Amino acid sequence: MADGRVGKPVGDAFGHADGGSDSTWASVPETFRHAAGSLPRPWEDIFGPLRQGAVDDLVVVGQCGQSIDARIATAAGHSHYINGEAGLAHLHRLRALVDAVVIGVGTAIADDPQLTVRRVAGPSPARVILDPNGRLPPSARALAPDGIRRLVVTAAGTPTKLPAEVEVVPLAAEAGRLAPAAILAALAARGFRRVLIEGGADTVSRFLAARCLDRLHVLIAPIILGAGRSSLELPPIARVDEAMRAPIRAHALDGDLLLDCDLSAQRVPIGRAKMSR
Repeated sequence: MADGRVGKPVGDAFGHADGGSDSTWASVPETFRHAAGSLPRPWEDIFGPLRQGAVDDLVVVGQCGQSIDARIATAAGHSHYINGEAGLAHLHRLRALVDAVVIGVGTAIADDPQLTVRRVAGPSPARVILDPNGRLPPSARALAPDGIRRLVVTAAGTPTKLPAEVEVVPLAAEAGRLAPAAILAALAARGFRRVLIEGGADTVSRFLAARCLDRLHVLIAPIILGAGRSSLELPPIARVDEAMRAPIRAHALDGDLLLDCDLSAQRVPIGRAKMSR
């Protein structure tokens, strides 16, 4: 729905911004996956579009957190944390609703994230690291053995030194890069239907440029950095009418603003064809 309305602040109106004691959220992960009815408010407006794919049987959502001027870090590279507590809770809610969360190896090395659900109630998703050249150290926190599936997607023939229980997914690479559609097809073949492309900026940008996202969640913090890395980098276009068009809904999350961008009209088919009813 492209009306651009701003919903009620989730943190102020529906419990604590960090989501830790928000009783309206507790049932959402189970309802989201298994029940036919709507999610409790306000979660249906925010997460309802992620329950069912519009193109095929996959739902792929990208997310980025940025300043008002679309920066994800200062010129010196400092980025923790641009978004506030409510924005971070939103990221963990996304993790709790998807089957797998995907990051690039650069983010895995630079930030060493856990990629678990800690700020809200819900299960942690499978953790997927894109590492075409075998750079990921076996000590990475995302590879910690905690009972959650861990996968490393790499270029075919690349040697790796990973814990034995980590699943290695070899794919054909072109110029040292893995095609987003091929990555998603490989994940779908392994049973992952809802996928979060969490970062970094290069990874989200590549999936967006390849038209492999159904939704893009942009969390805008109320700060202006003035310089630094941009949240998205796409191939240049010559004319404004060549730009991607994305209907949006806006939701206030305490001090942050969530833009939910609908990209389904331009998403390329990847999984099984959407069945008509």
